[in-house]
Amino acid sequence: MDRILIKDLLVRCILGINEDERREKQDVLINIALTADLRPAGVSDCIEDAIDYRAIKKRVVAEVDTSRYYLVEALAERIAAICLEHPAVQAAKVTVEKPTALRFARSVGVEIYRERVD
Repeated sequence: MDRILIKDLLVRCILGINEDERREKQDVLINIALTADLRPAGVSDCIEDAIDYRAIKKRVVAEVDTSRYYLVEALAERIAAICLEHPAVQAAKVTVEKPTALRFARSVGVEIYRERVD
């Protein structure tokens, strides 16, 4: 299968269990890989045959921006669910990182892989 990559999407949101994390938005870095058959769009060169990854990105940003999850895992799960709403997307690999979460570490995060279940 082919993949569409959305790399280094930087969004601010409430995320975490500590009191200070619940007050102010913080940066989260999101990477998404969508698995799908891209041959129809590649052969036809028609936008109607393509996956609208801009629309998926907009949905993800809108969700993350207004979210108030306690766990990075929960946020990643929701992002994967949004990606799988598109009927042509067969799987989604989502990485969510909190760049300021651990002292002396550039970032900490989770990576999940979810497949469509019909």
